[in-house]
Amino acid sequence: MPNTPSAKAELKKGLKRRERNRGHRSAMRTWIKKTLVAVEENDLDSAEKHFRLATKLIDKNVKWNQLHRNTAARKKASLARAVNALKTA
Repeated sequence: MPNTPSAKAELKKGLKRRERNRGHRSAMRTWIKKTLVAVEENDLDSAEKHFRLATKLIDKNVKWNQLHRNTAARKKASLARAVNALKTA
């Protein structure tokens, strides 16, 4: 446990940041899963809609330094491949 007042304040700030970060990551993962589920169900309209939202959240997580830009590019590319495969099928 923290001993000094400033250490106590930093602990509280860290806990708040942790909750906010977890929420951002969770939202991103949720939209990625929704996109993949829509692709599995061959639902092109909802897959495209979910893909746009997932891409937006992936980019925001990169901006917030929660995700490396190369990891984000890989995730977006795999989602785009899945959605595009659905378009051609």
